[in-house]
Amino acid sequence: MFNNQIVLVTGGTGSWGHELISQLLTHNPKEIRIFSRNESAQFTMKQEFDSNPKLKFIIGDIKEKDALIEACHNVDYVFHLAALKHVPVCEDQPIEALKTNVIGTQNVIDAAIACEVHRVVYISTDKASNPSNFYGLSKAMGERLIIHANTLNTKTRFVCIRGGNVLGTNGSVIHVFKKQIQEKQKVGITDLNMTRFFLTVQDAIKLVFKATFESVGGEIFVMKMPACKIVDLAQVLIDASKKENVEIEILGVRPGEKIDELLLSEYESKTTIAYDEEYFVILPSIHIDGIKEQYADYKPANLQSYHSGTGLMTQAEIKDMLLKGGFIK
Repeated sequence: MFNNQIVLVTGGTGSWGHELISQLLTHNPKEIRIFSRNESAQFTMKQEFDSNPKLKFIIGDIKEKDALIEACHNVDYVFHLAALKHVPVCEDQPIEALKTNVIGTQNVIDAAIACEVHRVVYISTDKASNPSNFYGLSKAMGERLIIHANTLNTKTRFVCIRGGNVLGTNGSVIHVFKKQIQEKQKVGITDLNMTRFFLTVQDAIKLVFKATFESVGGEIFVMKMPACKIVDLAQVLIDASKKENVEIEILGVRPGEKIDELLLSEYESKTTIAYDEEYFVILPSIHIDGIKEQYADYKPANLQSYHSGTGLMTQAEIKDMLLKGGFIK
């Protein structure tokens, strides 16, 4: 699908962006444009990819529509990764989260339509489902804007992909825990019952491509992901470190945090179909041409909700996941 195509990745210098671009390069694209505001990250990434001539680095901010329109010129696919992602940052500075995650997403939509991009893929989060914090609210609004864009007078198609935590990404709890174990011999956990969804970045990008290839436009593809207790994840990392007498400290739940995360809410379950072994698909509540016909033969998901407190991994399964991701030896 990407053979000889031009691809734009917003926020492409992060962990998702690195893996996305690595896998995109195997599909022989004509050009990959990495659009972000982090100059030093772009410089480092350029070196990591040995100054690959197919990569074009563009300094820019999705809050600037004109810069996006210029970056989208002749582009076939846009992967929209750029966002403010940390819950405490978005709680402390909601206006900045609004400008980046909501207005910035609308700018991506407008630029893609203006430049007649073939398809836009929006990477969302489990925190957008029944949101309890400003980050989740802003990403949920982004989802609605992306879905609504399919009703506009354009041939550009827009699709959302919703996932949980990706192992080892910037600011990941794994990096935080490993540093705490080494430097403090103490791990801080907000609540002993807290659970989260996890997936390796390699598997996440494979699922992103699958949804990109198979979507109609207007759906939310929801990744089926394993979940675990955060305290079990911490214990596996402690055991792997071989350090003795590492304490687990209970910090208390931060503003906007949930004990369990939702990938699919009770409300959304009413319009969700069981797509295959890897995805649920939430169909839009608004009318979008062709989408009901496309999914007419699929069965309803028959779920009340899909949250991280069920089907939890054992510590042995968590260890296997971390070994696979290269986070422990």
